[in-house]
Amino acid sequence: MPIFGGKESSVFEAIENHLNVVNESLVAFRELMVAYLEGDFERARAFEREVDELESKADTLRRSIETMLYEGAFLPANRGDYVRLSELIDQVADAAESAAHTLILARPKVPEELKEEILNLVDSAIKTYAVLVEAVNALNSDVDRATELAKAVEDAEESADEVEYDVKGKVFESETVTTYAKLVWNQILTKVGDIADRAEDASDQVMLMAIKRRG
Repeated sequence: MPIFGGKESSVFEAIENHLNVVNESLVAFRELMVAYLEGDFERARAFEREVDELESKADTLRRSIETMLYEGAFLPANRGDYVRLSELIDQVADAAESAAHTLILARPKVPEELKEEILNLVDSAIKTYAVLVEAVNALNSDVDRATELAKAVEDAEESADEVEYDVKGKVFESETVTTYAKLVWNQILTKVGDIADRAEDASDQVMLMAIKRRG
């Protein structure tokens, strides 16, 4: 059963919309990566534009959430928590956009033997965000569950870190990838890992808010 009503429920609905748009940006980023790894650069560029559009849409939703909060939803002492949460959620889309831009602008050669592992990192990062979505949604109904899920985000981020470290090592060990491409892929893989890192940052905020609510 929801804890809040009225204006607060409207904020939660807006946050849910924001979460969905950020997720759409991650789906588009994954499609971009698939297209690039398959050598379809034009399709990859089309998905880059979609990532850009969705990131802009997420920004607009974040600003609308802030407006709703400052127009009176929640007690003043709690509004900053929700502003911060929406900012951190938005940074997940920012990370995807940054990774997309670096990939498309630098156009590094694809290490054929590592295609699957690169995509595995993308999936690991997106999985971390998926758990975050559950944690944020739980804030409105079950703070204990929100706390459990926030911890699960941390675990998912650690798993993504391990995947990132492993695939970076294989990129640098590869004899088929130029030094330039190795440096670029290192940067891109770091930015993909940032998706999971930003999701974990948001989960820390969820944890803080859940603890404060339990009093």
